[in-house]
Amino acid sequence: MKHRIVVLGAGYAGAHVAGNLARRLSPADTEITVVNAEPDFVQRLRLHELAAGHEIKAPNLADVFAGTGIRLRLARVTAVDPERQVVAVADADGGGELGYDTLLYALGSHGDDRGVPGVAEHAFDIAARPSALRLRERLDSMGRRGEGGRVLVVGDGLTGIETATEIAEARPGLSVALVARGGLGARLSAGARSHLRQACARLGITVLEHTTVEAVEATRVLCADGTALASDATVWTAGFAVGPIAAASGLEVTENARIVVDRTMRSVSHPNVYAAGDSAYAIGDNGRPLPMSCASAGFTGQQAIEAIVGRLTGRKIANTKLVYPGNHISLGRRDGILQLVDNEAQAKPKYVGGRTAARIKSGILKISLWATSHPTFGLPKRKHRLAAAPHASAKKAVGVAA
Repeated sequence: MKHRIVVLGAGYAGAHVAGNLARRLSPADTEITVVNAEPDFVQRLRLHELAAGHEIKAPNLADVFAGTGIRLRLARVTAVDPERQVVAVADADGGGELGYDTLLYALGSHGDDRGVPGVAEHAFDIAARPSALRLRERLDSMGRRGEGGRVLVVGDGLTGIETATEIAEARPGLSVALVARGGLGARLSAGARSHLRQACARLGITVLEHTTVEAVEATRVLCADGTALASDATVWTAGFAVGPIAAASGLEVTENARIVVDRTMRSVSHPNVYAAGDSAYAIGDNGRPLPMSCASAGFTGQQAIEAIVGRLTGRKIANTKLVYPGNHISLGRRDGILQLVDNEAQAKPKYVGGRTAARIKSGILKISLWATSHPTFGLPKRKHRLAAAPHASAKKAVGVAA
């Protein structure tokens, strides 16, 4: 029997891992299946652009994986049973179960309402393509009325900053405000914070600092100090959370449901399960947990590739870098901030701003899209064959008869 590798999720981490495994492992004794709920690859880093009105490429996954030997299953993951080594899925035909010998869990994250009343009912988010398109439709309707409108972006993290500046630049007829729980750009260097403030002023964005939102209503938000802020479209960007599937499966997870992995992205509780991207709780080379980010998806995904290939083929496992180099922030299409951080995850004094930073960010996005759209580029003439019964040793490690 072929060794069954199942990859859950086809985002930046999942698509990268699946393509590279297909590139390096022989199809004579492995089969790779990718499970994803949507038929297209979503450029999540550009969903704020999509919401603002720009057209963003969404490559069809069937085309992406064509000719690679990877099987694509369009379905929603509903459960994982690591003891039976099966994944339950739901699709238009009713779903079913997929068995695996090695599992890569890369289901990513979603917007976190943080338990604030009214967010789910009244706020928009850009954590997924459907929700970004709903926000776009609302902004379009506000523009068609010809009366302008008030957009309130709650959350001053990278997503909130990029969303507020993108909407303000793309739709100058709207009034945009950014609500910051602390000081604007608190994690940036002094120079970068100054650059950010200048960008907000240039784009006409009202910044409300040290403001906590306690409830969201249809036409306003209520703040902890008793004030009410009028809003025709409230965009919630106050953080991300992972889904409950891993926690419900019995895998060892953190309090916020991320899978606890070792240095090789292997589950500490189930050795034939790996995790990458936002789903993984991985400790970086600086001893700190890697944050949820595209950069972390790339680093954890690459380490998972090396570990899976190494263990299945009996080769030495290479340790790849697990670092967080810094933040790339777009401020509309022609401005940006590139802020590097040190080993303590603190902002370095120097930063790159303006058009140069915007071009760097644009280049990174183009490279990420190209790499995902060409998952097996540079196929080696000779692929690695598997060692004898690699799945048997994995089962034995967790006390299951092989």
